[in-house]
Amino acid sequence: MAQRQDIRNVAIVAHVDHGKTTLVDAMLKQAHAEGLRADGPERVMDSGDLEREKGITILAKNTAVKYCGPAAVDSGCPQGVTINVIDTPGHADFGGEVERGLSMVDGVVLLVDASEGPLPQTRFVLRKALAARLPVVLVINKVDRPDARIDEVVSEATDLLLTLATDLEASGELGEDDLDLDQLLDLPIIYASAKVGAASLTNPGNGNVPDGDLECLFEAILQHIPGPTYDPDAPLQAHVTNLDASQFLGRLALLRIHNGTIRQGQTVGWARQDGMVETVKITQLLATHGLERVPAESAKYGDIVAVAGIEDITIGESLVDVDDPRPLPLIRVDEPAISMMIGINTSPFAGRVKDAKVTARQVKDRLERELVGNVSLRIVDIGRPDAWEVQGRGELALAILVEQMRREGYELTAGKPQVVTKTENGKVMEPMEALTVDVPEEHLGTVTQLLAARKGQMNTMTNHGTGWVRLEFTVPSRGLIGFRTRFLTETRGTGIASSVSSGWAPWQGDIAGRATGSLVADRAGKASPYAMIKLQERGNFIIQPGSQVYEGQVVGENPRGEDMIVNVTKEKQQTNMRSSTQDAFEGLTPPINFTLEESLEFAGNDECVEVTPEAVRIRKVILGTETRYKDAARRRREQ
Repeated sequence: MAQRQDIRNVAIVAHVDHGKTTLVDAMLKQAHAEGLRADGPERVMDSGDLEREKGITILAKNTAVKYCGPAAVDSGCPQGVTINVIDTPGHADFGGEVERGLSMVDGVVLLVDASEGPLPQTRFVLRKALAARLPVVLVINKVDRPDARIDEVVSEATDLLLTLATDLEASGELGEDDLDLDQLLDLPIIYASAKVGAASLTNPGNGNVPDGDLECLFEAILQHIPGPTYDPDAPLQAHVTNLDASQFLGRLALLRIHNGTIRQGQTVGWARQDGMVETVKITQLLATHGLERVPAESAKYGDIVAVAGIEDITIGESLVDVDDPRPLPLIRVDEPAISMMIGINTSPFAGRVKDAKVTARQVKDRLERELVGNVSLRIVDIGRPDAWEVQGRGELALAILVEQMRREGYELTAGKPQVVTKTENGKVMEPMEALTVDVPEEHLGTVTQLLAARKGQMNTMTNHGTGWVRLEFTVPSRGLIGFRTRFLTETRGTGIASSVSSGWAPWQGDIAGRATGSLVADRAGKASPYAMIKLQERGNFIIQPGSQVYEGQVVGENPRGEDMIVNVTKEKQQTNMRSSTQDAFEGLTPPINFTLEESLEFAGNDECVEVTPEAVRIRKVILGTETRYKDAARRRREQ
């Protein structure tokens, strides 16, 4: 195998909010990347509206940095080295994006927060990198935080590396020849503050800014991450790892070229998922320079490029030589753990939004389009023409899909998230999660009790002496459905929780659902302030005064465990007698405004969420009060 020295392909991996996208920003600025404006926004790689609103990376994206520093000259490339950088999500729900990103690169930059240290997603992405036999450059970020604990975090990160390497060897995913423990222990460590754009090879001390720019990071990438290898005698082999779209060119396929050369206008073989090889023509070839894609005449082994002209190509397929087709293996991702029913909007308010997409055909077509670019999503036909089961990694991934559809003008009904199970040797198996919780000491007992009720088992407890405690649990995935809202309430918004898949285990038994009931409207109409003031002692409302409601809509939360049927449309009786105090009402407690994610968490087992471009409502699956009572009575008799 030969090797290119003028290019490096590297992925930046980390836990959520440890600074991946901010570090990419700093690398682009110091390399004077094309398309980067001095007055442009921060986190330029988070280009989606939802990514900017939530502050997380959802889709893996690539950029290219041209580095021309001394390390490039030392490596024999005086014209500079092109560093293709893949910015990957840090949330385990988007693990399919991480796996696709790692399939494009030859090494990873592991980012760890100098205060928080390695967290579940750090373990998740690092395990994927080691399983792919990728070298690692460790960056301790945010060393200028007042609560930084640099030495302890370095020790935790190296311990995690050795633990994961040993686990992979024990499980057979890595052989003895694939592991070099000395190399793992001798990995380069960079101390950085991505927000400032500073880094150093020496520990600056807790809370201090490093005394250099990012030159040492560029040097570490060139020295420790190898250039792409290729077989000079092999024909064209290019892997489709991502998809994009252009207003003028249509669908774009993002490729990592493993062997051979591809040219604009060339006729190549398209190796499809069904095993067929179809002849297609490359109408446009685009290379990435900074933040821009520019036309290119040709690209070769090791390059990451985009091609146009193949309208139905999907992720995981290959472009090969027509005369000697050698397809690459399809991309494999972890199994989904959470499912959700998605169907058309069946509420009385369906179709009231102008130009909304409401038909079953429109909803199904949109879900099928999502499968094209989302390899970790599955759609299961349940035999109904108006509803489908959508399976994904977690609640957040499914909620993001529903929110995207809502913003695109779709009306739909989303069911309460459920766990995906499987049967092994006659036993029902369910997915488990490794949950890490950081809470103030005063909330320790509350959180422990909360997770014990959800079948969580505590593995470790660490007190760093700062007033905060870190707890690590193993808990069923279904135990975390609706957990975050309750967790933030119990910790008064101070707690931090994150989880990652930890495999499958036998069914853990029944888990109690929501302890509270619902306030359910008994008729259609407009919610009146008079009725809501009279009823507010019975519970908390989730609707605004004056909003339209319908029978079966959930309008609030009942502190007791059962549902309560209420009339929120009742108006005050008019009289011909007036007084200065007769019409003076007590103040109405402000209603709770649930987001889409919070609505999905709040919904009970017999409830679902109506999603429209203008509103999100929680409702009963069976709207009619009498019909609902009869159905409940029938189920009790059957039991």
